[in-house]
Amino acid sequence: MQNHRAAARYAKSLLELAVETSVLDQVRDDMQLFLNVFEENRLFAVVLRNPVILHTKKRAVLNALFSDKMNKLTISAFDLITKKNRENILNAIAGEFIIQYNILKGIQEATVTTTVDLDESQKEEFGKVVARITGKQPELEMKIDESLIGGFVLNIGDNQLDESVKSKLNKIHRGLTA
Repeated sequence: MQNHRAAARYAKSLLELAVETSVLDQVRDDMQLFLNVFEENRLFAVVLRNPVILHTKKRAVLNALFSDKMNKLTISAFDLITKKNRENILNAIAGEFIIQYNILKGIQEATVTTTVDLDESQKEEFGKVVARITGKQPELEMKIDESLIGGFVLNIGDNQLDESVKSKLNKIHRGLTA
């Protein structure tokens, strides 16, 4: 809980500074890049979380990986966070930054899971549904799960609309076995 609070404070400060310096969208892209690398590279995550590795080494790793790909403000934030020996929560800071960015910009993330790839008009319809439900600008992530058999699953925050054939078959099965 304390790490979440610290991550939220760092993210809020970085967000405010990014707004002041007019680099908000660039820093958001940087945070997304960092999260992608963190999630896809287990060794990178282990290095950042390892208390035995000196924070100067961790800062060198961050600079080597990101200094030519990220905004100067983001790199400066990484330097400050590693100087404070808080690099173990960098992923939480990046995630919290994106959440706060979305709130500031009025964006609602949603995930649509279907059995096949959707065409643009179908994606647009899901976007309209999310916008109608939340009153916010939708940012859709598309996933394919053939085990659904047909239909879709729409996740908006903590809410889920499951209109898949698989879930309907499971409901019928539960009704027959009860």
